[in-house]
Amino acid sequence: MNLPRNLFKAALNEGRHQLGIWNGIGGNTVSEALAACGYDWVMIDAEHGAIETGDILPSLQAIAGYADVSAVVRPAQNDAALIKRLLDFGAQTLLIPFVQSGAEAQAAVAAMRYAPRGIRGMAGIQRASRFGFVEDYATRAEEELCLIVQIETALGLDRLEEIAATDGVDGVFIGPADLAASMGYTGNPDHPQVVAACEDAIGRCRAVGVPSGILTLDEGLSRYFTACGTSFNAVGVDLAILISGAKSLKGRFVT
Repeated sequence: MNLPRNLFKAALNEGRHQLGIWNGIGGNTVSEALAACGYDWVMIDAEHGAIETGDILPSLQAIAGYADVSAVVRPAQNDAALIKRLLDFGAQTLLIPFVQSGAEAQAAVAAMRYAPRGIRGMAGIQRASRFGFVEDYATRAEEELCLIVQIETALGLDRLEEIAATDGVDGVFIGPADLAASMGYTGNPDHPQVVAACEDAIGRCRAVGVPSGILTLDEGLSRYFTACGTSFNAVGVDLAILISGAKSLKGRFVT
C-alpha cells in the first residue's frame, strides 16, 4: 500500500494558495460537515475548547472521506507525546502553537521524526501506516509529514528567521490575536500596529522562502494578507459562524 499523499504539503510546495476553516466544536459530525463545504483544509483545534486528543481520531477519519480536503491538527502545546499520538492517528499536518525560538521549532521537528533524525516513538500497528500495510512506513513517513509553527508573540516575531529557517519547518502561521496581546493591544487584533506586524512577518517569510498563513475573520484583512503573500488563510471559525447565523435568524423574527 502506498504512503498517503499530503495534499496540503504538496500545495505549499507548488505555491498554490489554500483556503481553510477552523473546527473548534468537538465531534466528528462538525468536522465532516466543514469538509463537505469544500474548503482546502480544515483545522481541528485541540489547543482551545473541549476537543481532547482522543477526539481527533474520528474527525480525521471523517475528513478523510473528502478526497480534496486536508486535515490540519493543532495540539494543545509543543509536546512530543501529544505529537506522537496525533501522527500515529494519521494526522499528516500539524500546527504547533506558541513557538518562540529556533530551539522550540527544533523540538517540534524532532517530535515529528523517527530516530536517528528525531525522537518519535515507534509503533507498528497504527492508522498512520494503514495498520502496517504501508511499505517502509518508518523510513518514508517524513516525506508526507508537514510541520507548521505558529508565531504569535513579539518575541517570536523577533526570532522569525531563525524559526522559519529550522530544517523540517514547512511553514509559519501568524496568530494575530495573541500577537496583539503580546504587543499591548489585547483584544484588538485589527489594530494598525498589529496589522503592520503581520504584514512584515509575511514579507519576511517570503524573503526566506517559507510559506506563511494566518487566521482572521475580517474578510477585507484576509484578502489583504493574501495580497501580501500568504499561502494558506483560515477565514472562519465554526462556533463564530454558528453564533452569527443564529443571531441573524433571530433578528429576522424579533425586532
